[in-house]
Amino acid sequence: MVAAEKNQNPANMAREFIKQYLENGRLPAVPDTLPPDYQAQGGVFVCLKKGKDLRGCIGTVEPVRPNLAEEIAANAVSASIRDPRFPPLSREELSEISVSVDILGPMEPIESEEELDPKKYGVLVRSGLSSGLLLPDIEGVDTARKQVEIARSKAGIPAGKPVDLYRFLVTRYEED
Repeated sequence: MVAAEKNQNPANMAREFIKQYLENGRLPAVPDTLPPDYQAQGGVFVCLKKGKDLRGCIGTVEPVRPNLAEEIAANAVSASIRDPRFPPLSREELSEISVSVDILGPMEPIESEEELDPKKYGVLVRSGLSSGLLLPDIEGVDTARKQVEIARSKAGIPAGKPVDLYRFLVTRYEED
């Protein structure tokens, strides 16, 4: 069990969840008693990097679990072993990985790209059943147009096809 009191930083907590999963092969239990910050619900992305290179990133746009601690645990494990872009993380590789956790604020519908700031807001594009999300403050993404273009591409939505746009703020946590 991960002690939330010892690991108030969500990124530290995510690393501990990954470590326990790689050692035991099962999703770690979250503490029975959670600090107030972890009792809330919210969308969470857990991203892993090896140096400057992405090594895994999985998340939920909206909460699907009872609290943030469970959301972090599930997404941390998924980022380490279920991101289809990468092979599963090994125990030996864990020491080479840095972990960050983004806790998403509420989605706010917007009318146009002009209401975006790629350093401040993440974006969700939606067309029918297709949707794509891009977190804010991504290296090399300096314009709202580029941000929307990447989110469209992730969703398989062609340029020119009408989309609904949503922006959101994140609270990003890096490991101590």
